[in-house]
Amino acid sequence: MLLFFTLGLLIHFVFFASIFDIYFTSPLVHGMTPQFTPLPPPARRLVLFVADGLRADTLYELDENGTSRAPFIRNIIMHEGSWGISHTRVPTESRPGHVALIAGFYEDVSAVAKGWKENPVEFDSLFNESKYTWSWGSPDILPMFAKGASGDHVYTYSYDAKREDFGAQDATKLDTWVFDNVKDFFRHARNNQSLFSKINEEKIVFFLHLLGIDTNGHAHRPSSRDYKDNIKKVDDGVKEIVSMFNHFYGNDGKTTFIFTSDHGMTDWGSHGAGHPSETLTPLVTWGAGINYPQRVSAQQFDDSFLKEWRLENWKRLDVNQADIAPLMTSLIGVPFPLNSVGILPVDYLNNTDLFKAESMFTNAVQILEQFKVKMTQKKEVTLPFLFTPFKFQVVQDLVTSLLTYPLSHFVGYLLVFTLGIEVLVLSFFYRCMLTAGLTAFAVWPFLTRLWTRAKVTSLSWAFFSVLLAVFPLMPVVGRKPDISLVMGAGLLVLLLSLCVVTSLMKRKDSFRKEELLVHLLQVLSTVLSMYVVYSTQSSLLRKQGLPLMNQIISWATLASSLFVPLLSSPAVFQRLFSILLSLMSTYLLLSTGYEAVFPLVLSCLMFVWINIEQETLQQSGVCCKQKLTSIQFSYNTDITQFRQLYLDDIRRAFFLVFFLVTAFFGTGNIASINSFDLASVYCFLTVFSPFMMGALMMWKILIPFVLVMCAFEAVQLTTQLSSKSLFLIVLVISDIMALHFFFLVKDYGSWLDIGTSISHYVIVMSMTIFLVFLNGLAQLLTTKKLRLCGKPKSHFM
Repeated sequence: MLLFFTLGLLIHFVFFASIFDIYFTSPLVHGMTPQFTPLPPPARRLVLFVADGLRADTLYELDENGTSRAPFIRNIIMHEGSWGISHTRVPTESRPGHVALIAGFYEDVSAVAKGWKENPVEFDSLFNESKYTWSWGSPDILPMFAKGASGDHVYTYSYDAKREDFGAQDATKLDTWVFDNVKDFFRHARNNQSLFSKINEEKIVFFLHLLGIDTNGHAHRPSSRDYKDNIKKVDDGVKEIVSMFNHFYGNDGKTTFIFTSDHGMTDWGSHGAGHPSETLTPLVTWGAGINYPQRVSAQQFDDSFLKEWRLENWKRLDVNQADIAPLMTSLIGVPFPLNSVGILPVDYLNNTDLFKAESMFTNAVQILEQFKVKMTQKKEVTLPFLFTPFKFQVVQDLVTSLLTYPLSHFVGYLLVFTLGIEVLVLSFFYRCMLTAGLTAFAVWPFLTRLWTRAKVTSLSWAFFSVLLAVFPLMPVVGRKPDISLVMGAGLLVLLLSLCVVTSLMKRKDSFRKEELLVHLLQVLSTVLSMYVVYSTQSSLLRKQGLPLMNQIISWATLASSLFVPLLSSPAVFQRLFSILLSLMSTYLLLSTGYEAVFPLVLSCLMFVWINIEQETLQQSGVCCKQKLTSIQFSYNTDITQFRQLYLDDIRRAFFLVFFLVTAFFGTGNIASINSFDLASVYCFLTVFSPFMMGALMMWKILIPFVLVMCAFEAVQLTTQLSSKSLFLIVLVISDIMALHFFFLVKDYGSWLDIGTSISHYVIVMSMTIFLVFLNGLAQLLTTKKLRLCGKPKSHFM
């Protein structure tokens, strides 16, 4: 048995790892010959401003008084340069955005296993091809371009990472630091002959990364005064830097300026997905080699932005984000980045037709070089008779042949089971399918004899199923924060605690003073969590940062949430209620809106589920019903009490999988980066720490899982169902779902589509292993017993 179990795990691990070898080997190739335009370039130097997190509409639109938030940039658009919208791709994050801008290619699919702070493979960039590059800004962005550069010609100047504090008083200081350090750099260059000589060379780049706007957007939302005022300060800073460059180089007309952004931001202060507010970024260029403004009478675009921004008479030149890299390289005459897929936007160039033609030809040859190398590599590792184009319609013939079979073969229980599996699969794409499934669950007792035997339990099941079905119809968590809903959830927990404690105190034979103390401690923890949430929100709104006492209480609550339940009675009802109180205290601290109510409703349905499973088993005559207050969790379970599997156990396993998927997607699709809201962790920390913040948000996601698995521990106990038998059924369900997602894995299209297809497959393939981990944690929380003092009292069934 152990051999087969080990072999099964090994096979699943191979299947799990196979998609990364099949789909996610890096598409980047090496060995191409550098290509550059042979004609003299128009500029000797290029200055690149990247305002991190700046939306195109917020920069270009006029404020309520009819004036621009960025008067200097708007003056450039009308009198000096060319402008347009840079269309980014998902993920709309800083690393892939800057790679597209500076290296000219979109996110490498092999980065799925590397994260966005590491270069999955070495790649070429504008900085690497330049003679010298000096850069100022965030320590999260600058090092990745210096790391892959050949030689020692890319210089970085970064502030301390602790400055990236979402709760700080004034995030514009990040941008002020950049502007001030650039000015100091040029003042120092006048007294340093070696440096002075370098910055007077040709083919050099100056990169200013401005993070303040992004930080203010996360902390206060793009509609806030802080975000919009930051744009004005950036505009002032750019004006000063441009004036300084012109003065330093004696207005020689050999400097090109590019102002753009890596990504935008949603109205609720996040980015990562493909909403237009995230993918539409500004692009303003002026200086050497750039076309002057072009007045037009009409322009054809699918949007109404030009009229809204009052720029309908100035020609708008849209580009894809990766196109900016070849534009910059052609302006200063360096080779195109070897891995670039950008297409030169010639309409931005102010040069001869010969120069434009040569530049376009060089761009085409550079892209063709990549294709040639890739084709050569593919031929070397593929058998000759297999190196042929793939014919997709093979799949169509298969589908056509299957449809020739009569539908009568797919009836009965198999049809119901298949329908359930399909609902689970579709729920990964459409959250409303969870609502449909939960509504079907609500009707289920009325189609059986349960309604006649247990009316109150059946009505409770229907009520909480319908109530839980509302959550998948709600907006994704984080888009509309509302602390009043978090406070309301806390009050519901306190009210429920009062009712339960009062009820248990009446049963003097099973409720001791020690247990009462534990419950009162958990109630106090809930009250403190509510206070911390409210107090932290008020402090951040006043821009006073995260209070130290609130931070201490938050971490103490989190640390205690896993061992305080172990002090409670091992009786099923008391222990499950204690687990709910402890985890809810932590969940409140991690909530920003309606999701705070979700674990409470889910837990109420789980309590009813335990009761209704008892009723179904009693109805079938397998065992007699026992009161939950008289049944105790036990670590050393007598395996002789386990029964054989029945057909109805498939339904129980399906219920478990469905509840786990509901816990996963009930308040949002966590397969999307865009679902995360950094405001969720502000009670614990506000200084940017990706690993710590990620760990906290993952624990928030795991809490509903833990509640479901703890409830199923009780279901196994009360129905005498072996967990090993359960895992066998769940394995079959997850493998059938995995077959769907295996063929839906994508290695093309947007990074969001690619990442989502991977995550769906990984989630389903990991379900069995994940259940083993959750089962172990649930067993620990339900069966272990700690005591404050004295000898624990024994309870007998």
